[in-house]
Amino acid sequence: MARLIKKIIFEGRIEVLTGLHIGGSNTELGIGGPDSLVVRNPLNQIPYIPGSSLKGKMRALIEWKDGTVNVTAKGAHATNDQKTRAGQLFGTAGENDSDKRPSRIIVRDSRLLVEDENVDWSHTDMLYTEAKTETSIDRITAKANPRTIERVPAGASFELNMVLNVFDKDDEQCLRDTLREAIELLNDDYLGGNGSRGYGHVKIDLKEKQQNEKV
Repeated sequence: MARLIKKIIFEGRIEVLTGLHIGGSNTELGIGGPDSLVVRNPLNQIPYIPGSSLKGKMRALIEWKDGTVNVTAKGAHATNDQKTRAGQLFGTAGENDSDKRPSRIIVRDSRLLVEDENVDWSHTDMLYTEAKTETSIDRITAKANPRTIERVPAGASFELNMVLNVFDKDDEQCLRDTLREAIELLNDDYLGGNGSRGYGHVKIDLKEKQQNEKV
């Protein structure tokens, strides 16, 4: 049985360099409003980055980097190989108990820093967001089909918090290196949707806050 020996706390910021869209529910679409909304906290309507979105993107980038994506007839999926770097850090979910490995990294939901004194939210179209209109063209009829997408604007920042759990049989340095590389890859990629059209370029500044020894 593996034994937890250490918790390493990481904190930082996610700076939005180009408009960020992580989709939420469109159940409250209004006439003339955006066709695609961002995810928001339902209690205060402030946008946030789900930890699942950030963690999933980091995992996918490591798997593509290492060539360990699980490709089947049904598509490309997360690896179930515990020996891979992605499997060691993010865990695996095999069919058998022996194939399952708990994730070593906890990625919290990232809170939008609305109190940032460097950002003037009065210039946004909506509550902490902007509405970006795009147009697709029908290649046969040349008809324009406009759509409006809600984005968190460039210049905004989110609070970042992650916890790395280290067990007695883990390679701690490998876990640390994989996490750092995932962040570097994401800085050169995109977060959220529509990245190939310029959305979701972010800059992540991650610092180790403390270590809580469990021995």
